[in-house]
Amino acid sequence: MLPTARDRAARTSTRRRATWRHLTVALVAAGAVGSAAYAAAGDPPPPPEATPAADCGPGSRPETSIQGRVPKADYASGRAARGYTCNTEQTAQQGSSGGFKTLRYTDQQGNTCAYYDSTLLVPRDVVSNLLRGDGLGVVVLDMNDPAAPRRTANLTTPAMLSPHESLLLNEERGLLVAVMGTLATAPGVLDVYDISGDCRKPRLMSTTLSARFGHESGLSPDGRTFWSAGAASTTMTAVDLTDPRRPRTLLDHNGVVHHGLRFSDDGRTMYVANIGSPNGTDVLADPGLRIYDVSEVHDREPDPEIHLLSELTWPEASIPQSAEPFTSGGRQYVLEVDEFSDLFGDGRRFFARNAPVGAARIIDVEDPRRPEVVSHLRLSVHQPEHRTDAQFADPGATFPAQGYAAHYCSLPTRDEPRIAGCSMILSGLRLFDISDVENPREVGYFNQPSVARDKPFVLLPPAVGGYAMSRPAWDADNDAVWYTDVNSGFYNVRLTGAAAELLP
Repeated sequence: MLPTARDRAARTSTRRRATWRHLTVALVAAGAVGSAAYAAAGDPPPPPEATPAADCGPGSRPETSIQGRVPKADYASGRAARGYTCNTEQTAQQGSSGGFKTLRYTDQQGNTCAYYDSTLLVPRDVVSNLLRGDGLGVVVLDMNDPAAPRRTANLTTPAMLSPHESLLLNEERGLLVAVMGTLATAPGVLDVYDISGDCRKPRLMSTTLSARFGHESGLSPDGRTFWSAGAASTTMTAVDLTDPRRPRTLLDHNGVVHHGLRFSDDGRTMYVANIGSPNGTDVLADPGLRIYDVSEVHDREPDPEIHLLSELTWPEASIPQSAEPFTSGGRQYVLEVDEFSDLFGDGRRFFARNAPVGAARIIDVEDPRRPEVVSHLRLSVHQPEHRTDAQFADPGATFPAQGYAAHYCSLPTRDEPRIAGCSMILSGLRLFDISDVENPREVGYFNQPSVARDKPFVLLPPAVGGYAMSRPAWDADNDAVWYTDVNSGFYNVRLTGAAAELLP
């Protein structure tokens, strides 16, 4: 439901200056802002309860502390180096770094490939990747033998060198697309590759300055329209890919700070993870979910516009990342995930026990004008009572762009999925039973923390702890899920026991 003028006025005092969210994260990542800047303040409402923890079956190596935590003592004892598994086991590992997306595609010849961006930030991983022989940009893996991934290419055109969170593919057309991006934004150089003929050797179709600005993105279900979200630029741009050799800008939309852009199956509805409103704009919006009608753009009407259907926020919001659509019981939902913990909102800061940790949630969008949160996916380690000095002493926990928080979630299918996978940074890959959307349960996890001895050239942040940031990809035929860890590369993880039983 659209807010009234009274609603907008009432929340003006608590608006978050969203443009500065990503800019300040960048300063923190560069070491320009110290922890003293983030003092505890405010008294937010209590967050939802943690999701019930998984029961780990035979062969597991369970966590030694509360759900999601890797304590400092485990590094000293050597326990962290052995990793933590619950109803999972490692099938393969490749490379030494990872980024924000892991994708899977099977081409016309039956070859199966993985794609992942290898750089968290330029130049953080560049020297290390080159010295270790991993190469730069987007890594292409031949996955015909899932137990032995084979690197067949590194895509190093401008957008693929630094796609940030924008790398996507369209299965129907066999297109791999990204726009150049950074923590804040970057000039919108758009790269389009054809992977349909041989996914192991992508063919560059075009490199154009057609997407304006880059950070996150969206791709319509028919593969004809790419959308870039500029984050700090407040710009969202639609690009026509009908002819992938000649991308054409269709629409520039300004207002709130858009993040991940996802679409209904028919492509007419767009679900936007909305970071908020920058100071000085005409649009008032707290972080949350925005739902738009984008049919005019996708129908190629002259002078198209997009139309806001509704917006939704939640008290524990941090930085909304993306909202993946799915159906359950015949109803429409999105699985929304927030990244990090709140750095800037309402005076509550990263190092405060009560700083919001958004984690993830399931939202009913059957009526797109009246979305409603129905349940939450979060870990014990996210809860205020556990955000203690001892927990902040864990390796990686004090760095605001790492820490105990969520980053991306995904589903093996949009049609009645029973399992979801979420990369939760220091806590690794977490698996949730969502067969009852109102009562999700954790069903497994896989976490292989780095111990900082293999990447001597990576300094900001040091290569220590789990750094699971990527959107997972699913290989249901082999009971597996793929993801990357910033500090240790690509993983093929086989699900076992209760977790495997939930795959389609």
